[in-house]
Amino acid sequence: MGTKLFVGSLPWSVNDDTLKAAFEAHGKVVSAKVITDRQSGRSKGYGFVEMAEESDANNAIQALNGKDLSGRNIVVSEAKSKG
Repeated sequence: MGTKLFVGSLPWSVNDDTLKAAFEAHGKVVSAKVITDRQSGRSKGYGFVEMAEESDANNAIQALNGKDLSGRNIVVSEAKSKG
């Protein structure tokens, strides 16, 4: 199983493909999902990326946390499990 990352402070313009592309430079991306409002379909400004390897996830956190993505500095951290 991969390592899931939380990505916050996303610009409204970022979609699943943009998010995936930003993380692919740092390793194999299993999935990338921008969370959207069910009624409006608009981004809620955060998402989740699952990286295949824990080392890739750590590299992505180091490389992307606080960095610019489409005009905003994003927050990247390991996702906390539900419950």
